[in-house]
Amino acid sequence: MKKVVTFGEIMMRLSPPLNYRLTQASSLEITYGGGDANVAASLARLGMPAAHVGCFPDNELGQAAAQSFQRLGVDMSRCVFKGDRLGLYFLEVGASLRASRIVYDRYNSAFANLQPEWFNWDEILQDASCLHWTGITPAVSATAAQATADAIQAARRLGITVSADVNYRRNLWQYGQRAQDVMPPLVAGCDMVVCTEGDAEDLFGIKAEAGAENSFVSMSEKLIKRFPQIKRIIATRRNTQSASHERIRGIAYIDGTFHETEDFDINPVVDRIGGGDSFISGFIYGSQKYSTVAEALTFATAASALKHTIHGDINLVTAAEVEHIMAGNTSGRLLR
Repeated sequence: MKKVVTFGEIMMRLSPPLNYRLTQASSLEITYGGGDANVAASLARLGMPAAHVGCFPDNELGQAAAQSFQRLGVDMSRCVFKGDRLGLYFLEVGASLRASRIVYDRYNSAFANLQPEWFNWDEILQDASCLHWTGITPAVSATAAQATADAIQAARRLGITVSADVNYRRNLWQYGQRAQDVMPPLVAGCDMVVCTEGDAEDLFGIKAEAGAENSFVSMSEKLIKRFPQIKRIIATRRNTQSASHERIRGIAYIDGTFHETEDFDINPVVDRIGGGDSFISGFIYGSQKYSTVAEALTFATAASALKHTIHGDINLVTAAEVEHIMAGNTSGRLLR
């Protein structure tokens, strides 16, 4: 398998132990993560070559963040170390009726201040099969948005598949440009996207037809008509019972056909951060390994379900463990 290359910001995550509130905390656990990089790390764990491209401060915190992904098998050799600040986020993990909460402290990070000319995308993507990015990256700064555009243009020149999780975070867009203006040209260069009906309406003004039998199919048809390069649209359906109990299923619209998995029931939820990243990495891997969309989608959804049982941003599971769940082994029975 050729490598998958991801591009985006990696941040330090700080969380109180157990389900303590931030106001109770006397200590914080440190991990690292980022929507795009989580995909690379999950793919590396599944046995697929993966590289991440980003910008870190030139200090011990930047080194620690990069090394945390290197230890998981991600090639970090194309990352740039310039600037002074690593973005942070603080996670308070909820339980039962109390939702989890995140506080961001990422303003003026090294990644936000990157310069597009620091990245030679023709060289970076030389041995790649896929470029993956998320809508978080162009939301961080104008220069990050330009670097994303440069990466997509290089991938198109080189005939490399481009995937994206459009992941609209309206509160991130603070540098004077609207997501509705920046995102469409970027998505126009994608072959596969993770996109829900809500994202399509918020970003592109695309609404499912009123009274449509399947709103996802209706939205997908319109999205592909507007962006003909897109061949695959995938997403998850969540039925949240509480902060500690989730049901998910995978859905896809590919080659004019709607696909849907069975529900995966997750109770208790240990950590829901990175569930979407695990889904897209699972689908990328599954599309390489399996001959049918149904198998790839089931693998992706099972991988996402497993991530909800693991602390941290990254899905620390093997392909065999995902396939064990796909086979219906969901009791959690002790394996010896």
